[in-house]
Amino acid sequence: MRIVVLVKPVPDPAAAAERLGPDGRLDRAASPAVVNANDEYALEAALKLVAEHGGDVTLLSMAAGSAPETMRKALAMGADRGVHVMDPALAGSDTLSTARVLAAALRDIQADLILAGADTSDGGGGVVAPGVAALLGVPYLSYASKIEPDPVAGTVRVRRISPTGYDLLEAPMPALIGCTQALGEPRYPSLKGIMAARSKEIATRTLADLGLADGSVGGSAATTRVVDSRKPPARAATRVVRGTPDEAAAEVVAFLAERRII
Repeated sequence: MRIVVLVKPVPDPAAAAERLGPDGRLDRAASPAVVNANDEYALEAALKLVAEHGGDVTLLSMAAGSAPETMRKALAMGADRGVHVMDPALAGSDTLSTARVLAAALRDIQADLILAGADTSDGGGGVVAPGVAALLGVPYLSYASKIEPDPVAGTVRVRRISPTGYDLLEAPMPALIGCTQALGEPRYPSLKGIMAARSKEIATRTLADLGLADGSVGGSAATTRVVDSRKPPARAATRVVRGTPDEAAAEVVAFLAERRII
């Protein structure tokens, strides 16, 4: 099986607070970049599928010039190679531009499955993956907690998390799957994997390589922009319930009844 995993370098959530620049965009130089956490779950799922069915895993990322440093960690986990789309004209890209670029890059990569994290920690929109699927004209299976491909039949079955439990979806391959953390904890790179990642190929692609004209994507083609931002209001004073379990339960019930919640 040939699997492509979409990975995005994002500011390290454990580092200093994220800052916005004068244009309202995220200042990515303010903190070190790491692989988006949800993308690591997608990669873990891909590695397990390849271990079971055979094949290889390719990483695809659209990011600035420092992205290969971040992609090396994902390669150390076990991916076989990487493709990095980089071009100065991509600065200021919105989700639509990102989807267009990734879809164009995927047209040059043979894949049975494309896996992506449910969303990214620096955006949280969760719309790029379905956008890519729509542009490619392939099925999109979201919120996967289990992935069961059938290479012989050329289909894939996904257990999708729903508010009432889960749905079973089946679609022909190639397909794009939105992955959740229920697929399993990402593995830690081994020393052997870290050493091997240094020599794995990361191919660079530009807009010209993808057949995309300047101005068709990037900041100049953005359909959305930040018009304002503000800090959230300070938290109000909290009320601590103390006493025995019976007393505490009675106080909580009275509190909820006061506000007509119950």
